[in-house]
Order: sequence, then structure tokens, then C-alpha cells
Amino acid sequence: MYTKLCAGLSRLSLMLAVVGLIALVLCVQYQVIGRYIMNDTPTWAEALALLLVLYVTALGVAVGVRDAGHIGLESMVALLPDRWRHWVELLIHLLVGTFGAIMVYGGWIWAQAKWGQVKPLLGVSEAMDYIPLMIAGVLIVMFSIEHFLALLRGQTVEPAWN
Repeated sequence: MYTKLCAGLSRLSLMLAVVGLIALVLCVQYQVIGRYIMNDTPTWAEALALLLVLYVTALGVAVGVRDAGHIGLESMVALLPDRWRHWVELLIHLLVGTFGAIMVYGGWIWAQAKWGQVKPLLGVSEAMDYIPLMIAGVLIVMFSIEHFLALLRGQTVEPAWN
């Protein structure tokens, strides 16, 4: 059940990242057209593009953790004996999950500090820059727990995009 939840969240995150990437490309295209064809640069387009980069990156990182696309020193782990490999893989997922928890905590602290400030070009709170950090952190913690439990059961986590 937990694996199905994580797989669904991973697929949803991947789809949202793709939609965000398309929106990012359209936003930058609109800015270029505005600047060079209409000779009237839309000032909000660059600010929105930067915000979209944060969301696309955060969701992509979380999906990478779920689908084992993160840097986990796999080449070093593969050289270890089987018994050690199991413990090192557990440690890697524990450390990645801890890093995700730190992302949530740090994002929360910064979002609270910036909530009252407004981005002048977009009219949204500056905290919007830190929300993707928290979302990615929560997903990374969940996906690390999933990998940890799968290793304890002797199973593997299948990538959600298969």
C-alpha cells in the first residue's frame, strides 16, 4: 500500500515537473518574443521562469530519489561484499532521508521568515521560493523510507515511470 502511494506520488511529481518545464519554456519564449519582436519586455516572465525552475528542479530531485537516480555511490557499493552492501545501502537511504528532513525544516524556517514579503513582479509571497524545498523534502523522506523498508524485506523499488 505504501509503495503504491509512493509510486503514485512519484508519477504525479514527474507529470507536474513536465508541465512546469513546458510552462517554463513557454514563459521564456514569451519573454524573448516580447523583447525582440514586440519591443516590449514582459518583466514578470523572467521572475515566473525563475520560480518555475525551483518547482521543476525540486520535483525532479524527489522523483530521482524514488527511482534511484540520485548519487548514491553505487559504484563503490557494488565492490563491497553482499553483507556490507546491504548495510551501506540502508545507511545511504537513512542519510538521504535525513537530508530530506533537513530540507523540510530549512524550507519551513525560510518560508516563515519570508511569508510577509511580496515578489514585486509577480505579486506572490517570497515564501513561494521555499515551498518547493519543503515539498521535495517531504517526498524524499517518504521515498527514502520506502527504499529502506524494501531493503529490509529484500525487495527492490520499481521506478514509477515503468
